[in-house]
Amino acid sequence: MPMDNNDLFNKHQSLRITNVQLNGRPTEVLVDEQGLIAGIGERVGESAEFTLDGNGGMIMPGLVNTHTHAAMTLLRGYADDMVLQEWLSQKIWPLEAHLTGSDVYWGTKLACLEMIRTGTTTFNDMYFFMQDAARAVGEMGLRADLSYGFIDLSSPDKREQEIKATETLVRDIRSMGNPRIRPAVGPHAVYTVSPEGLSWCAGFAAEQKTGIHIHVSETKTEVEDCMKAHGMRPPALLDRCGVLTHRTVAAHGCWLDAGECRLFASRGVSVSHNPASNMKLAVGRAMPYPDLAGAGVNVSLGTDGCASNNNLDLLEEAKTAALLQKFAWDSPTVLPAPEAVRMATRNGAKALGIPSGAVETGRPADLIIISARDVCNTPCHNLESNMVYACSGNAVSTTICDGRVLMHDGHVPGADEVITGARKASSDLVARAREA
Repeated sequence: MPMDNNDLFNKHQSLRITNVQLNGRPTEVLVDEQGLIAGIGERVGESAEFTLDGNGGMIMPGLVNTHTHAAMTLLRGYADDMVLQEWLSQKIWPLEAHLTGSDVYWGTKLACLEMIRTGTTTFNDMYFFMQDAARAVGEMGLRADLSYGFIDLSSPDKREQEIKATETLVRDIRSMGNPRIRPAVGPHAVYTVSPEGLSWCAGFAAEQKTGIHIHVSETKTEVEDCMKAHGMRPPALLDRCGVLTHRTVAAHGCWLDAGECRLFASRGVSVSHNPASNMKLAVGRAMPYPDLAGAGVNVSLGTDGCASNNNLDLLEEAKTAALLQKFAWDSPTVLPAPEAVRMATRNGAKALGIPSGAVETGRPADLIIISARDVCNTPCHNLESNMVYACSGNAVSTTICDGRVLMHDGHVPGADEVITGARKASSDLVARAREA
């Protein structure tokens, strides 16, 4: 049955994807009712419930964004071109103090819409009011790991509040019964969480078998302050507290040294590279990708929040990552295009412990189609080169997550409602902050 109405969108049903290219060859892909890739070949699934014409585009795995604060889409452009600590203390934190669950709901829906449009099918998120974020993700159809930003500021009373909030989030997300949405534990960073809090987060994550999502060694000041307070650098403190595990995603890692890269490798920690945010906030050093890759660390890609990036376009982030690494380490061969693509797909899936990240039979149908008719893909001598160096997320024509079509030919059902709701939420948030 051809796709000619909205009945196809965001539903589980058998789907035959025709007229696409995989690894430079024409192919078809069959998706079954469970949202899995059931077949790949020249002719598959003639009895599928729907047929989707890929218009000659290139099919590839959906992108995986391993570090976001999704609802910060509401803060896009609110405060730019500032020193990091002043940006946080004078602009971001005071505005966030007025956030409501409704704000996070609409901000997360807006983030999901942007990610759908630019090819991201999974993201790893840390923020507040995460039950509302989960509701938004459920409605938009993406896959996400959601963690509450645990910040105890070394206060025992505050720590108990954060423990209860984390326990409640894990329970609430699991009660949703949505396999696309998983809870994680989110100790913010060594400078906002006490060793006692870090140890509790590590133990609770192990007990609940969840991921851990944390900021690590983003700035030189973070490292120096950790040395003064604890007599050791952040990775050593985190290791002592049990935070470094194969379930841990460490965001940023700009100020890691070679020994810490080897420590991460030995513990199975994945690192999320966030080049645009780190460059914009001038953290002073590029993440040491050569040392991390050389040690065997799984390096993935993240955008950070829209207050510091200011978008969620992971293809754009892949280009920024590749260029930054070449420039920072004075080598044009560092982080070539195929590695950047893997960071955004297979490596991201590995970081979150999910079986997507490749177009292979039996894997979840988290898929995107890149337009072959886009200017950035003309000519197409090398698709991976074009994706990293020439294209942005605007080249994505179709996005499928868990076998559900979320966008086709650039159309996302309900997009106007999301934009209207998010615009109002942002305006109301800023008004409340100014009146306070």
